[in-house]
Amino acid sequence: MAKERKNKKKFTKKLLHKYRLVILNEDTFEERLSFKLTRLNVFVLVTSSVILLIAGTTFLIAFTGLREYIPGYSPAQLKKQATDLAYKTDSLQNTILLNNQYYESIRKVLTGDLEAGILNRDSLVRAQQIDPSLIDLTRSRADSLLREEVAQEDKYNVLETAGGSMDFSLFPPAKGPITERYDLKTRHYAVDVVVAKNTPIKAAASGRVIFAEWSAATGFVIIIKHDYGLTTVYKHNASLTKEQGDQVRSGEVIATAGSTGELSTGPHLHFELWLEGNPVNPTDYIDFE
Repeated sequence: MAKERKNKKKFTKKLLHKYRLVILNEDTFEERLSFKLTRLNVFVLVTSSVILLIAGTTFLIAFTGLREYIPGYSPAQLKKQATDLAYKTDSLQNTILLNNQYYESIRKVLTGDLEAGILNRDSLVRAQQIDPSLIDLTRSRADSLLREEVAQEDKYNVLETAGGSMDFSLFPPAKGPITERYDLKTRHYAVDVVVAKNTPIKAAASGRVIFAEWSAATGFVIIIKHDYGLTTVYKHNASLTKEQGDQVRSGEVIATAGSTGELSTGPHLHFELWLEGNPVNPTDYIDFE
């Protein structure tokens, strides 16, 4: 115990033992400066200097623009731009995914892999499996008069029926007699127009081609997406003059008429008109004869 006290006293004495730091002129040995120091003072001074140096460096890096000149640190503006780009990229990926699902639904309808009635609103068709025989489609006298009045006022203007106020007329894709008309009961959402083989088929309105391929059932098919939620479909073509992604103008030739596909019985145009994902009667807006 006495030895431990002696060692502790000796250690304290070493810490408090005074030294003299002298700065001399090397040529004349003249004393210029002198400091009285102890080991404890030196330790406290060095420790304080290190702490101040670390604190000052941290402050400069955290709260000043000098950190931008230190390797490994990027400017705050660059980080913000990177974050914004990450959000935009994620949004674009979601948009592309939805568009791919939409186009895949169209492809399945055209190739017969999926029945039109089981697609949802975001696909080409928004319909439910309903037995047509259970629906009473008999027109009353008042309903017939109203339909005739509206048809005369809004004929050839598809936007009026959708509540629009702009003048938007559709161009006849082909001229000829209609052999099979639009019929909801039989799910024939189109009109079949008889035309001579290789007759030019024209775009009903300006838009972008979203589908242009061959299908076993309906031959060469081309689908165009227009403004105001309109989509037009042209089937049984002999050949196509446009590809997917092409922009077309109203009345521009997009295909030649033919009789391709298993469901065709002769040269004709199978034409469908869709508004906001719902089939509508093309003859209400286009004069084919």
